[in-house]
Amino acid sequence: MKKNVLIIVLVLAALVISTTVVLADQPIKTDAEGNETAWKASTCTKIQSGTILAKDLSVITTGYDKFGYNYQAHQFVGYYGNASRPPVLVDSGTWLMMKWNDAWLSNVDCDGDWKLDRHYGFDSYIGSGAWTTNHMRGEYEQDGQICKWEYFVKIVAVPADATLTGGIWYAFDGTEIGQDIWGQFAIIQEVYNDPCGGSHGIWYLSPDHSGLGNW
Repeated sequence: MKKNVLIIVLVLAALVISTTVVLADQPIKTDAEGNETAWKASTCTKIQSGTILAKDLSVITTGYDKFGYNYQAHQFVGYYGNASRPPVLVDSGTWLMMKWNDAWLSNVDCDGDWKLDRHYGFDSYIGSGAWTTNHMRGEYEQDGQICKWEYFVKIVAVPADATLTGGIWYAFDGTEIGQDIWGQFAIIQEVYNDPCGGSHGIWYLSPDHSGLGNW
C-alpha cells in the first residue's frame, strides 16, 4: 500500500503549483454531492474563450479532454498516468477520479495570466477552504489470484488559525485536524480496501470532522 499512497501524493502534487494572490468567480450553486455547478457572472476570462492554458501549455476546453480532465466541472476521470502534466500516457491499470472545489482550482482566469485561478483572495491555500478528493482503484496478482484494491482520500487546506506540530495540524482549540501534506493541507479521511491484504474500510478519520466544508 505504501506504493499506492506515493502515487496519490504525486498526483496531487501536480495540482499544487501556485502561490499567487488571485480572485476567481464565486460558486453559487452545488449539486447533491456538494460539487459546484454554477458560478457568479463576472468579467473574468472563461474556458470557452480558448485562451486559458494547462500546465503543459495546451489549450483548456470545456468537457472532458482526451486525458480525462474536465476543468469546467472540477473533475478528472481516467488512468493515473494521464493525470500528470505532461501525461505519462502509459496504462498503469490504476484508475483515478479526482474532484476539487473552486478554491483549489477554479474554472476562470481573473488575473490575466492565461491560467485557471487558485485560492482566490488568499495569499496561499491556508484559510481558503480549498479541498480535493482522490478515488483510486486497481488490481494485482498474488498467488495466482487477482486482487482488487481501492483507496479514497480527502485533503483540505487548513484554516488560518491552525497550528502544525510534529507533522500534524491542530485546530485553534487543540483538536487534531489531520496529517500535514505540503505544509498547507491536511489529510482528513483515508479509506482503503484490499481483501487480499486484509485491509477493510477507514484508515483514518479526522477527530475534528471529516466533511469537506467549514474549514
